[in-house]
Amino acid sequence: MTKMKIDDGPDSQSQCKSRLNAIADALYAIGGKWKLRIIVGLLHGTKRFNELQRLIDGISAKVLSSELKELEMNGFVKRKVLTGTPVVVEYELTKYADTLDGVLDKLNEWGAMHRDNVRKSMKKKKTVEAS
Repeated sequence: MTKMKIDDGPDSQSQCKSRLNAIADALYAIGGKWKLRIIVGLLHGTKRFNELQRLIDGISAKVLSSELKELEMNGFVKRKVLTGTPVVVEYELTKYADTLDGVLDKLNEWGAMHRDNVRKSMKKKKTVEAS
C-alpha cells in the first residue's frame, strides 16, 4: 500500500468513511478465523464436509457447518446434494469466489513476508539474549 497524503477536508473524510465501510463489508463476508481457510480448502476442488473438516486443522463440525452456511449465503460456496444411497453432500466454490483471487494472492504474499519477519525478529532476540 502506498502512503497517502493526509487531508482533513470534507472530501477526505468522505473517502475515509467510504473506505471504512467497504472494508467492514469485506470483513463481514470473509472475515473471521475460518472463512478464508475454507475457501482456500475448496480452491483445489469439490469436497465433502468431512474432507473439509480433516483438511482444516482445529475446526469443529458445528463451526464448519455455520461458516459454510454463511459462505453460501454470501455467494462464495455452493452446496450440492447428490441423491443416492448414501446421500452425499459436496461443497464447491462459485464463480463469485474467483473475485477473491487477488485478495488471496496478496494475503498469501503478506503472510509469508510477516512470518519471515517474525522469525528474523525471534532469531535476533535469541542472539541478543545469548550474548
